[in-house]
Amino acid sequence: MSFKIRAFAFVLAMATFAYQAAPAELRSGTLELDPSKTLIEFRLPAALHTTHGIFKLEHGTIRGDLGTCEAGGSIIVDAKSGDSGLGLRDSRMKYSVLEVQKYPEIVFTPRHASVQLGENGQFQAKLEGVMTIHGAGHQITLEVQGRLTGDDLVATTHFSVPYVEWGMEDPSLVFTVEKQVDIDIATEGHIVWTGDPLRSSHK
Repeated sequence: MSFKIRAFAFVLAMATFAYQAAPAELRSGTLELDPSKTLIEFRLPAALHTTHGIFKLEHGTIRGDLGTCEAGGSIIVDAKSGDSGLGLRDSRMKYSVLEVQKYPEIVFTPRHASVQLGENGQFQAKLEGVMTIHGAGHQITLEVQGRLTGDDLVATTHFSVPYVEWGMEDPSLVFTVEKQVDIDIATEGHIVWTGDPLRSSHK
């Protein structure tokens, strides 16, 4: 059986925000995600069991202007890297469902970011953008939680992808599987600040 993952997914997409020494101070900057410290997990429930697996982050850069809440950059996931630990199942997922021979990458392009800052670098954020998977773009919003220590960021997000609704093959054969796949992403990255600090209204 197979499944769909846009993880982005994701990956993540988890920033575009900037936190500086005091929680009230914000800057614009560019976040570079570390593929070696990024975990993209998928979970596909079925009638008798749930399939678990991972995808790999190829590259992730998010640019954020906290004055306008505009965001840019891209998060790229290697669609060919999907691995649930069972070769035949993974082959069907990649070549019949994701069709990686035509669409080798899953890309998230952030467009807008909003953030609420807490104490000690904690933050909650919404990252809105377009996920391109299987040749089509879909608007999604990622709810992100994390912490910023100096210029280093740690963040997580969870979301679901309705892959059948998005035009991909239903992998149900003998056993019925869900029509959406759950994605969990945990990532780390480093921010390069640009411009002057911006005063945030969030405290």
